[in-house]
Amino acid sequence: MIRAVEKVRERLLRAVKALEDAHLPYAVIGGNAVAAWVSRVDEAAVRNTRDVDILLRRADLDAAAHALENAGFVYRRVASLGQPGGLDLFLDGPKASARDAIHVVFASERVRSDSPAPAPDVTDSEQAEHFRLVTLDGLVRMKLSAFRDKDRTHLRDLIEVGLIDASTLDGLPPELRQRLQLLLDTPEG
Repeated sequence: MIRAVEKVRERLLRAVKALEDAHLPYAVIGGNAVAAWVSRVDEAAVRNTRDVDILLRRADLDAAAHALENAGFVYRRVASLGQPGGLDLFLDGPKASARDAIHVVFASERVRSDSPAPAPDVTDSEQAEHFRLVTLDGLVRMKLSAFRDKDRTHLRDLIEVGLIDASTLDGLPPELRQRLQLLLDTPEG
């Protein structure tokens, strides 16, 4: 089990090093971003994640592919429900599965056609200890927009450590505000 967690972390650090060495703007998003934010408050509350999600600008995809391929990743576009054109992945080697991949989300675009809000831009990020990290506001908006079971769990983790509270409702568009209010009203699910 420990090795599985270490492999995800190694994959993340290898990918961001390749992007940084190529001077490409990016931000870490998804479960690794939630873990980074939660760890700032309570390391014991950090939840492991099985994959790596990176925010990139679509215009940088070719350059990112070159940089990541030089670091041992293999680019693939796979079919995905709700995502016209599919999902862009960088597999961790030629024999890796989608579980052993870097998942790309494109900055300033809707992740799914029915998403209520687009992903933030890569500039909506800050330097963390080892990588560029999407801002808390950007992360919350992405998680509220996706609102799958794992996104609700991640949001509850952020609520539990006090990073999200009723004041977060201010400034959210109505649909996202309604989703967050539901979570604030039902913290145990």
